[in-house]
Amino acid sequence: MDPDDVDTVFLAGASGDTGVNVLRLLAPRDVEVRALTRSPAKREQLHNLGADEVVVDDLLDPTDLESTVDDTDVVISAVGSAMSDIRTRGPYVDGAGAQNLLDAAVTTDVKAFVMESAIGVGDEPASPLAAVFNLVIGPIQQAKAATEAALRDAPLRHTILRPGILTNGSRTDDVTVAEPGAKLWGAVSRADVARLMIAAPITGAAADRTFEVVSTPTFRERGLAIDWQLPG
Repeated sequence: MDPDDVDTVFLAGASGDTGVNVLRLLAPRDVEVRALTRSPAKREQLHNLGADEVVVDDLLDPTDLESTVDDTDVVISAVGSAMSDIRTRGPYVDGAGAQNLLDAAVTTDVKAFVMESAIGVGDEPASPLAAVFNLVIGPIQQAKAATEAALRDAPLRHTILRPGILTNGSRTDDVTVAEPGAKLWGAVSRADVARLMIAAPITGAAADRTFEVVSTPTFRERGLAIDWQLPG
């Protein structure tokens, strides 16, 4: 996609930590942002952060997602379950919820879908950190894996990012991005992940690919040379 092809972005999980960073990065750019949250109390905050429109809905029990997603060019899914959600035994927003969003995106002919996943999701060789993720939050990892599989099978451009331990550190623009199975481990700031999420739809090398992501200088030699492009 060219930058000029992205007029409207639909952001799910907008009130979460990664979603807030996505909003901050998109706010000064010439892109309309439609933000989704399940909390009515977050409406004013999201407008203040730069959302042009705020929609309140629950991806696990949506009212009319197709109308909500309609006329958007890109869907960014920054949704994620908390560790405490494991006690509910699902369904998880990373799984059924994100797949409801994907179905709506396909039905309304969205051009691209970007998903925040996690290191350790999938069947590729795992780093020690990924193995810990799978042990501690196994059900959530499995839900993410199901959504990843559905996204790869869907008829739209996609990018899946699998970050390591997420932090609230500053944006560095210096990350290691590698193919699945590179066995990356370490931390990465949500701000850096947010930059990749808004860049993915217009970065040619990110089309229909899955990446592990950690902060550099960790495993620099395993990283891919990708020229990430940001919307104007």
